[in-house]
Amino acid sequence: MLKKLNKENMGTSNLGWLESRFHFSFAEYRNPENINFGVLRVLNDDIIHPNSGFDTHPHSNVEIISYVVHGEITHKDSMGNSETLKKGEVQYLSAGDGIYHSEHNIHNSQDLRLLQIWIIPPTTSLPKLYGSYRFKEEEKENKLLNIVSSQKGNAKIKIYQDINIYASKLQKNKKLEYKINENRQVYFVQIEGSSKVNTIELRHGDALEITNENMLNIEALSNSHFLFIEMEEIN
Repeated sequence: MLKKLNKENMGTSNLGWLESRFHFSFAEYRNPENINFGVLRVLNDDIIHPNSGFDTHPHSNVEIISYVVHGEITHKDSMGNSETLKKGEVQYLSAGDGIYHSEHNIHNSQDLRLLQIWIIPPTTSLPKLYGSYRFKEEEKENKLLNIVSSQKGNAKIKIYQDINIYASKLQKNKKLEYKINENRQVYFVQIEGSSKVNTIELRHGDALEITNENMLNIEALSNSHFLFIEMEEIN
């Protein structure tokens, strides 16, 4: 089954320094029928304007993936990590029983756009994890790049939950296929450009819930940048 989620129907927020589109209930966007999709709890498409950001705040028992679309993000946390990530870099964090961190766009003129993805871990109070990886653009040009997996997977970034995250930049009219195994489901995000996924057309910002399907057939209707999260199907 394919369920298209138009960006116009998603929750939004504009705080002046921060513009957000919420795929699931978050902050002031409350929808009791849209809390999560399987173990995917949060997917925020954020634009953080220059010289602003999230001051120090806590997290616990969540796995967070930050996917930088453009601009740069500066991270600091209570584990002693401090770094600036740019386009193409992906940051991961398993908060365990609790960490504090801050995230800022310290650039003087350039906006930061990132996807903030929160995954529910398989159990609570797991050992904390932190890291980042800079993927080369050519690694996802006209192919699927597995950027995140479970500890048993093969991605450069490994978290605890049984998921896979794939990203791609697909040139217009190019096609890709992805086989979905039994009892697995997919959340597909059109980051830039447009695609046809099976029979559904997606524009930038749209998303697609995919259940009870065994194959994704992806065609770029324009130069297309997308990401999808593959996970266990939860009834």
